[in-house]
Amino acid sequence: MKTKFGLLLTSAICVLTQVASSEDKVVIRFGHFPNITHAQGVIAHALSRQGKGWFEERLGPNVEIQWFTYNAGPSAMEAIFANSLDLTYVGQGPALNAHFKSNGEEIRVLAGAANAGAALVVKSDSPIKTAADFRGKKIATPQLGNTQDISCRAWLKAQGFKVTQIGGEVTVVPTNNPDQLALLQNGGVDAVWTVEPWVTRLEREAKARVFLEDKEVITTWLVSATKFLSAHRDLVKKIAMANAELTDWMQKNPDEAQHLLIDELKAETRTTFAPDSVAQAWTRITFTTSVPNELIAKAVQDGKAAGFLTGNTDTSKLVETP
Repeated sequence: MKTKFGLLLTSAICVLTQVASSEDKVVIRFGHFPNITHAQGVIAHALSRQGKGWFEERLGPNVEIQWFTYNAGPSAMEAIFANSLDLTYVGQGPALNAHFKSNGEEIRVLAGAANAGAALVVKSDSPIKTAADFRGKKIATPQLGNTQDISCRAWLKAQGFKVTQIGGEVTVVPTNNPDQLALLQNGGVDAVWTVEPWVTRLEREAKARVFLEDKEVITTWLVSATKFLSAHRDLVKKIAMANAELTDWMQKNPDEAQHLLIDELKAETRTTFAPDSVAQAWTRITFTTSVPNELIAKAVQDGKAAGFLTGNTDTSKLVETP
């Protein structure tokens, strides 16, 4: 029979154990966009929803993943600045802009996730045949300062056009991806520079044709808030390894990966994506964890050309594999 002291001691140990367990638990606020080019985040979110969390299984029982979705990169970077997000899948443009804006103090690229998958499309019966034909036209992009917006402006400048953030010889119109379809169909814009799955949807539903496919571009990175990386370096190392394993699994199991992706995109956007449409979009994207220096240099050059990167553009602290 336990003595009164023994019962008190047992109760105290239980309380202390519960407190220690609560203190040891790490909540990770993880972001991604509802895009095929953020497939690692979308699929991991789907598995978390099913109670089979890809990251959770690899990070241990004292880790909780909270998923957040964003429509475009600048919003996710603002969330990191506001200390309401720890890691996110994000495009190169917003990540670089945030890195330089914070003098290299707030953002670290942990790994790659996807390259390519973006394109400039026009209607199938459009009179636009050459780059010169874009003079006086309107081009929609997903959001001011996002990766495709920067690529579009840099390309237009390389073609000799004068383009400003609100006008110029070609007008670039930041527009939410779901709204681009109707705009292209009704003539509200003449072209769209966007990313999968929207490129394929425009091809299929707006009878668009690809004028230019942007293959040499970093579409998605996995980035971390510097504070989170510094406080949880061992944990972040496991996250980077889990991202690499997930990327490898996606490459080897495209059918299953696409099925998970479609279900999760429907849950997040309330939009149904046809399997053959997703399969078509999948072929345009290169899922990879590499972070090529030459593509980083190109991204910086494009950001400067588009007018979004000014001053110091030192990338020596940008990439940090934990």
